[in-house]
Amino acid sequence: MKSEIRSQKSEARNQMSSALCCLSSVVCLLAMLLGGGSCEQMPRLSEPATETDNDFERLSVYSHFAPAKISIMPLTEFISSNDARQANPVRSKSSTSNGANINLYVSLMDSFGSQIKSPCVFRFELYQKVQRSAEPKGKRVIIWPDVDLTDPVANDEYWRDFLRAYEFNLPFESAANQSYILQVTCLCPTGRRLSDEFALKLTK
Repeated sequence: MKSEIRSQKSEARNQMSSALCCLSSVVCLLAMLLGGGSCEQMPRLSEPATETDNDFERLSVYSHFAPAKISIMPLTEFISSNDARQANPVRSKSSTSNGANINLYVSLMDSFGSQIKSPCVFRFELYQKVQRSAEPKGKRVIIWPDVDLTDPVANDEYWRDFLRAYEFNLPFESAANQSYILQVTCLCPTGRRLSDEFALKLTK
C-alpha cells in the first residue's frame, strides 16, 4: 500500500515537472516571437544615428568655415590699360582696349574672421557717386559678366595666396575726375549673398 502511494506521488511530481517545462518552453517561445530574441531580457542598445542625421551634423560643422563676410581690399584702384594686361580681365561687351581699368582685390572671411578660399560666383557693378547725398550710390554705369569660381581651376586662377584674396581686372572707359562706387556681390553655394561697396575716383 505504501509503495503504491509513493509511486503515485512520484508520478504526480514527474507530471508537474513536465508541465512546468512545457510552460517554460511556451513562455520562452512567446518571448522570442514578441521580442525577436531569446527569452532572457537583454538591455536595449540605443539606435545608431541615421545617415541623414550624420549629414546634417557634418554640414553644421562646415557651415562655420563657409564665407560669412566679403571685403573689398584698399589695394583696389584704377590703373591704365597697359598695366592691366597681365592681370585676369573680366570681359564686358561695352569695354574696349583703351581707357582705365579697375584692379580689384576681394577677400572672403569665415565666421571667425579668417580669410578663406571658397567656391562662389562674383558679380561686379559700378555706380555713379552722388556727392553730398544721403544715398551716394546713383545711376548704375556698368555691370560686368558674372565670374564663376565654382570650378577649382578657375578659382585658383584668380586666387592670390600671398594676399589671401582674389584679384580681378575690370576693363572700363570713363572721363577723368569722376567718382564711382564699386559694388561686389558674392553668391555662395549655400545660397547666401554677401556684398561690399568701395568708393573710387578716376583722375588723369
